[in-house]
Amino acid sequence: MTNANGLRSFFGLPQRTTSLIHVAIIVLAALCCIAGPVSSSWAQDDAAEEFGDIAGPGEEPAAEPPAGAGDAAPPPGGSPGATSKDTDTMLEWVTKSLGYTYMIVFLLLSVTLVSLFVMNMLAARRETLCPQELVEGFEEKLNEKQFQEAYDLARTDESVLGQVLSAGLAKLSRGYNKAIEGMQEVGEEESMKLEHRLSYMALIGNLSPMIGLFGTVQGMISSFRVIATSPTTPKPSQLAEGISTALFTTLVGLAIAIPAIAAYNILRNRVASLLLEVGVTSENLMSRFEDVQPGGGLK
Repeated sequence: MTNANGLRSFFGLPQRTTSLIHVAIIVLAALCCIAGPVSSSWAQDDAAEEFGDIAGPGEEPAAEPPAGAGDAAPPPGGSPGATSKDTDTMLEWVTKSLGYTYMIVFLLLSVTLVSLFVMNMLAARRETLCPQELVEGFEEKLNEKQFQEAYDLARTDESVLGQVLSAGLAKLSRGYNKAIEGMQEVGEEESMKLEHRLSYMALIGNLSPMIGLFGTVQGMISSFRVIATSPTTPKPSQLAEGISTALFTTLVGLAIAIPAIAAYNILRNRVASLLLEVGVTSENLMSRFEDVQPGGGLK
């Protein structure tokens, strides 16, 4: 404040005049900042008008945009028709790249894989392999010495445990060891059936990438054939047809193989766990007949 008052007293200016000078300086500075870019743009426009009509050798002046072209700009959000058109174009491209042969093969593999997955999922349930209701009912019949009723209960049950128990009781008259052997044979047979059905999923998982690799080789051969037989430099669009076939067949083959292998391993582990539970449960239920000798019968 002392310095400012000294300056005002030195120049002999009143306080109001000094404030007006400060405001004028700020306004001039703002006008200079605005005028700089404007003058620069004016200079560019003048240069463009001066040299825009001068075309180089062999060049033609740029054509003016058609009238109303600026008004036909699409809305910021895009139109629904454009999205639908892009989707149709993508589907057409995929269809053309794969071809009907590969599309039919991959479609059959996909449908077969889904069917096998559903069937194995239903077969790998606890109610199908080792139902708790059968365990409780069978044990209750044995505790009540109702061996024939226990055999009928196990024989009429369609689960793996029911088949194993009925086979064991059917051979119990030959001795406990023969009963255990009969149970093991039935258990191995049922396990083989489940593994046999699961193996088809593994087959699809191994076969799909091989078909995709076959399409990859075929597509690359097609592209190189275009290069070898073309008298001039081939267009990129001609090479893209074979490359698209190579990439799309590989992509679809892997898309089928990855879930097939994953589902196979998950279901196989689940089936193995449930079959182990069937074996342990059946042996525990039949352990009370360890003293039965051949020809001794049930008491």
